[in-house]
Amino acid sequence: MRKKVTLITGANGEIGQALIKYLAETQRTAILAIDIRPLDAPLKAMCHTAIEGDILDTRLFERLVSEYAITEIYHLAALLSTRAEFTPELAHRVNVQGTLNLLHLAIEQSRWQGRSVKFLFPSSIAVYGLPDLQTKSYAGPVKEYAWNMATTMYGCNKMYCEHLGRYYARYYRQLAADPEPYGVDFRSVRFPGLISAFTLPSGGTSDFAPEMIHSAAQGKPYACFVRPDTRIPFMAMPDAIKALIDLSKPEKSELKHLVYNVGSFSLSAGEIKDAVQKYYPDAKITFEPDPKRQQIVDTWPADVDDSSARKDWGWHPDYDVSRTFDEYLIPNIAQRYNS
Repeated sequence: MRKKVTLITGANGEIGQALIKYLAETQRTAILAIDIRPLDAPLKAMCHTAIEGDILDTRLFERLVSEYAITEIYHLAALLSTRAEFTPELAHRVNVQGTLNLLHLAIEQSRWQGRSVKFLFPSSIAVYGLPDLQTKSYAGPVKEYAWNMATTMYGCNKMYCEHLGRYYARYYRQLAADPEPYGVDFRSVRFPGLISAFTLPSGGTSDFAPEMIHSAAQGKPYACFVRPDTRIPFMAMPDAIKALIDLSKPEKSELKHLVYNVGSFSLSAGEIKDAVQKYYPDAKITFEPDPKRQQIVDTWPADVDDSSARKDWGWHPDYDVSRTFDEYLIPNIAQRYNS
């Protein structure tokens, strides 16, 4: 008999580690974790099975189909924005073909189980592409359907994968004599910049915020790669996990959309510096904007409109700016570095 499991790809990433810990502590679910790198022993112990594997390996998915009944998929594996710009073709393979492989797995599981498999997909504010700073200043909180003109490979990948999810959910093989009766229960959240106290920044263009905090806690100088006035939305990692879990709960019929913005707070790089120096007064933080990375961040909105998520599934963040720093970031990062 196939074992019922929740599949998490990209298990070693910032979201993956936090999600595994949350599910292991709060829910009775067997976790099947996949990552291209082996999981550390404590994280592996929280999983029913941990597989070191590549989401581009179709033989791996053949094994999963034969051995497991996958009830939910959290597809977190991705090549992040900064690295994706250096290797755009690889990023496309990982981010798009990898997602296509997972969606095909979900369709096969839905057929076998006789019901739609939930597919939770983290998208990003990188899907937005505002043309200039003047437009960014008057655009205000941006809705899901506005300014979808990504300027990075990562943003293009995420946008296309949202469309793939919509296709698999509603239109898969729509001209076939026997159309798919279940489809995939695809649900996506567009995350702002995520800040984690427990994992190190790993290649995101919004990582200037966590990099600033981690450097200050270690007593290291930090040269921020964007201007002090650069403003984008951010979110503490616990709220990112909350968003994924909360979106997984409603019945499919209760959701009016497949893709939702989620927001928490918006800060400029200068305001982040001020917040960090409140706790680390001697922190040496300077600004040395990288013109190319600055150009990318300038295309992202200063804030997002998450009213649809609040209305449809009751989204609200638990962590505002004060709580993010006072209760989550500073105590945990200080403990990490004994600072």
